[in-house]
Amino acid sequence: MIEELRKRVSDLLSNDTSGHGMDHVNRVYTLSKKFAEQEKANKEIVAMIALLHDVDDYKLFGEESAKNLTNARKILEEVGVDAKIQEQIISQIQCLGYSKRLRGIEPTTLEGKIVSDADMCDGIGATGIIRVHSFGQKINRPFFNPNIFPTDECDTGHHLKGNSSSVNFIIASLLEYKNHMLTESGLREAKQRHEVIVDFLYNYFKEENAKEWVTYLDQYLNGIKKDEKVMIHKGDQ
Repeated sequence: MIEELRKRVSDLLSNDTSGHGMDHVNRVYTLSKKFAEQEKANKEIVAMIALLHDVDDYKLFGEESAKNLTNARKILEEVGVDAKIQEQIISQIQCLGYSKRLRGIEPTTLEGKIVSDADMCDGIGATGIIRVHSFGQKINRPFFNPNIFPTDECDTGHHLKGNSSSVNFIIASLLEYKNHMLTESGLREAKQRHEVIVDFLYNYFKEENAKEWVTYLDQYLNGIKKDEKVMIHKGDQ
């Protein structure tokens, strides 16, 4: 059943070039399985949530599909998943995504939290930088504009498209991801990937001779460390 589900997801996402295609899904799937093992979660449900988590992404399929989870429901029905399990999976997919987290929406089950962490972890680290660049190209966003520093805003209205450059998006959004992990496994992974982004930014600014940006990053990171609040729900593990 899992392999049939994977095949249908692959067919649906095969033409994506925005960083949300099957390569992304496969990485989230692999990382979710690793977290599920560590957190002692239901591996089958984790696998299905991970494989289906982007099949109705509004950036790819529009707002109506995202709202109704049209593709996810269709695939689950076609592969013959039990109705009760279908609803468990759908209820968690509805809660995934950083923009929803900014509105106070988050998964309610361990399996959903695992996939949320895996999905956000794939948004940071080396792969995360590449994905931001790919999406930036798709929406004609420059990678770096040394004349415009990031704003302090990070709301749902500008999370993806409102930043003036991909570097600003990396600073305003991706550097926050590790503070939104919901499992111990996710937090460990996110901390490692966070440092990859920090190292990249420092090296990039030095190569660009953007000394003011090095100073800005120093100040930004000091602010995060001082006010950092890691959202770990230990009672759910």
